[in-house]
Amino acid sequence: MDPANQPEFIRQAIEYATQGWDIAKSWLISPAAWSQFALLVAAYLLALFISRRLKPMVSNLLTPAADQQNTIASARRFLLQFVPLLLPLLAWLFIGMGESVTRSVFGSGAVIAFGKRVFLFLAVRILVRDIVKDPFLKLLGKYILLPVAALYALGLLQIATAKLEGTIVPLGNMSFDLLWLIKAIVAGGIIFWFGRWSNDQSATYIEAQKEMRPATRQLAVKAAEIAIFGAAFLVLMNVLGISLTSLAVLGGAVGVGLGFGLQKIAANFISGVILLIEGQTTVGDYVELDGGEAGTIVKTTARAMIMETFDGRWIVVPNEDFITTRVVNYSDQGSANRYEAPFSVSYDTDINVIPDIIEKAVAKLPFVLSDPDKPDCELRAFADSGVEFAVEFWVNGIDDGKNKFTPQVLFAIWNALKEHDIEIPYPQRVVHHVGLNGSEPPAT
Repeated sequence: MDPANQPEFIRQAIEYATQGWDIAKSWLISPAAWSQFALLVAAYLLALFISRRLKPMVSNLLTPAADQQNTIASARRFLLQFVPLLLPLLAWLFIGMGESVTRSVFGSGAVIAFGKRVFLFLAVRILVRDIVKDPFLKLLGKYILLPVAALYALGLLQIATAKLEGTIVPLGNMSFDLLWLIKAIVAGGIIFWFGRWSNDQSATYIEAQKEMRPATRQLAVKAAEIAIFGAAFLVLMNVLGISLTSLAVLGGAVGVGLGFGLQKIAANFISGVILLIEGQTTVGDYVELDGGEAGTIVKTTARAMIMETFDGRWIVVPNEDFITTRVVNYSDQGSANRYEAPFSVSYDTDINVIPDIIEKAVAKLPFVLSDPDKPDCELRAFADSGVEFAVEFWVNGIDDGKNKFTPQVLFAIWNALKEHDIEIPYPQRVVHHVGLNGSEPPAT
């Protein structure tokens, strides 16, 4: 098989393999190389001996009590994850010390420098395999960091870098090399991952500030999110060497697209900002929409609010609806609200005694308030089957779905009417029969 007739990448692979074999043969017959191999083995054994004794001590020092949740305990738990790196890093440190000795004695340290790079690769492998838990960072480490560490260990990193830098990808009037693309992916991934982590931490801290109004907390969370990811974008542009002025044309095109195609999204985003600033509707409020749906706001997003109904359904309501339509907000959490429970009694009842009986019965319920007003029983109508009443009562909170307070009030009304032998009517109709001779029998 003639190498000259093979593809370019095969010829280069054969050339690198030949160079590697020549280096290996020179090492095998060199006393300096064997001395460096001996130093590698000695450095590894020393690192293994020390790490086995240090690991229990370091683990005990960094392991906090299970009930400790302060900042120092969190920092100790974070550092505890890196204990598996103790062996390869100690070996790398001792080999680095041995490298300076061999270079001063033999004037060469190629073998021991190779061993140092190998132990650095092993440290990176342990980091990616055992320590990194975040899925994105693990993916980045597996497909970017590990190959880079392997190329560095084999001494091929500069060659690979030059090859990637020389491969130009044209894109219209623009062009970039593959090395720049890889740097952009890695830098963008790390910067925006750090931005997401920072945003989660800031949101958790802000939500813990219970002395702030819910609307103020939500506004602060959104403001922090915009600031963090805006800063991440600017840092990424600076790292990649992209001038912001070059994005002006692209920004104008995106603005036109937003104006024509994303009007609703923009309107909902601006409406969400207005709602957060005004604080009229926020998480925890019980609201009733213009269409009749009612529920508690459980989450706000840039585009919509999530409303949970009393039966557990989640309804996504665009922010714009809270600005342009009629919305009834029953909450200021814990405020008093008035409800009513309708009932009816028979026409045989002395209706003058009904208000006093019902008001006393309802007032005894523990959740019924006397301020701002006591229970009030009102005559509503003389219906077909009976006399209709309704009792109005105030409670502290929301009767979501009419299933929290009203049923207990109705039970109290029933028991009070039964106690006073007052009949609750059922539907009745009067039917008149007309005989064949035109006479009208008595009504039944």
